[in-house]
Amino acid sequence: MMRLLYNLLFPFAFLVFLPCFLTKMFRRGSYRRDFGQRLARYDKELRHRFSRGKWIWVHAVSVGELLSALKILDELHRRHPEWNFVVSSTTSTAHAIATSKQQDWWVPVYTPLDFPCLVRSALAAVKPRLIILTESEMWPNFVWTASDRAIPLVLVNARVSPRSARRYRKFASVLRSLTRHLAWVGLQEPEHGQLWAHLDVPLARLQLTGSVKYDPGTTPPKTRNFRAVLEQWGISAADPILLGASTHEGEEEILASTLIKLRQNFPTIRLLIAPRHVERTADIVKILQGRGLSVGLRDAPPSAPPPDILIINTTGELRDWHTCASVVFVGKSLTGRGGQNPVEAILTRRPVLFGPHMENFAALRDHLLATGGAIEVQGATSLAATTARLLLSPEDVLRLDSCAMAALDRHRGATKRTADLVEAALKEGRSRKSSIG
Repeated sequence: MMRLLYNLLFPFAFLVFLPCFLTKMFRRGSYRRDFGQRLARYDKELRHRFSRGKWIWVHAVSVGELLSALKILDELHRRHPEWNFVVSSTTSTAHAIATSKQQDWWVPVYTPLDFPCLVRSALAAVKPRLIILTESEMWPNFVWTASDRAIPLVLVNARVSPRSARRYRKFASVLRSLTRHLAWVGLQEPEHGQLWAHLDVPLARLQLTGSVKYDPGTTPPKTRNFRAVLEQWGISAADPILLGASTHEGEEEILASTLIKLRQNFPTIRLLIAPRHVERTADIVKILQGRGLSVGLRDAPPSAPPPDILIINTTGELRDWHTCASVVFVGKSLTGRGGQNPVEAILTRRPVLFGPHMENFAALRDHLLATGGAIEVQGATSLAATTARLLLSPEDVLRLDSCAMAALDRHRGATKRTADLVEAALKEGRSRKSSIG
């Protein structure tokens, strides 16, 4: 009944949201590239590759999920270099990053629109032996059709924010039509187990893995050195730098006010802004120039004199820009809701500040604040004051770094434990098929 109702209502919902969907695609650009994959249309070369290998399908929606998925893939490839993966994403930004990072053992594609005929066509082309869903993305027809084809589904890095937990409980009867098809669920936090059990996932199918996003790993992440880029813009290594990471509408103006306040005591300080959506760049430039500040663009030729603000209007580089920062502000936490992931800044050993709205990372936020691994700010005044204090106190920076890394320790090994879970799901799926055969 639920399946019938969804497939009756989804086309109407799709038409309602289609204008917004198309507008975002046009604004973000590159919408034509591989567009047919959204309709389960793959070129001849790709279909030929699908026909020659045994594939595992990894579904990641946006950039955050994609980067977590790639960590898992690297671990699985280390263990099983003969395995092949299809990595699907929904947003054009994630797809562009996936395309730039692809290897000969995995293929990036767009997720097909969740219409039964399109999902059936996509799964028929790839013929995956396992599907890995990341965090909380369970498209109904994708799940149902995979189950129809006896393809095991495992949900890894399962994320449950307080807001989504309330939503899950409210619509538990609907979600159970999906969660009952999950072979395994990898939990980020132990307290999430009760919710998934409420959604009829057997306790024996719940595995505490920790968060792949928060897993510091055993070696520091490799990063590109963008200091040479800053020097081309006339920004020296001695100039303090405040980085606004993954900012949302309204936060750029707050950062501009912060910069103006800081200039009173730190005349050479610079501001780097990496907007979450680079299609907003023109609007951001207009706002910042309206405050009397000079602005440079990452993808433009350097010019003199050095700009007050450099906008990182390129995708896939933010992690590397963290290494150039003196202090990092995590976006979508002041004027937006939910926050962005602070872990990349922590792993590059930079002090982290964020606003009061970090609901998407509530457990990590609470742990960081409780242990002194991050600082919460309320606006331009407190952001400026806290940044100034950190610039003047290397001891406070070291203390923040130590406490932040300690907060991530409980997630150390999450990537390996998640890979173990995938291996178990695949082994179990093979055993079930053998017993049926």
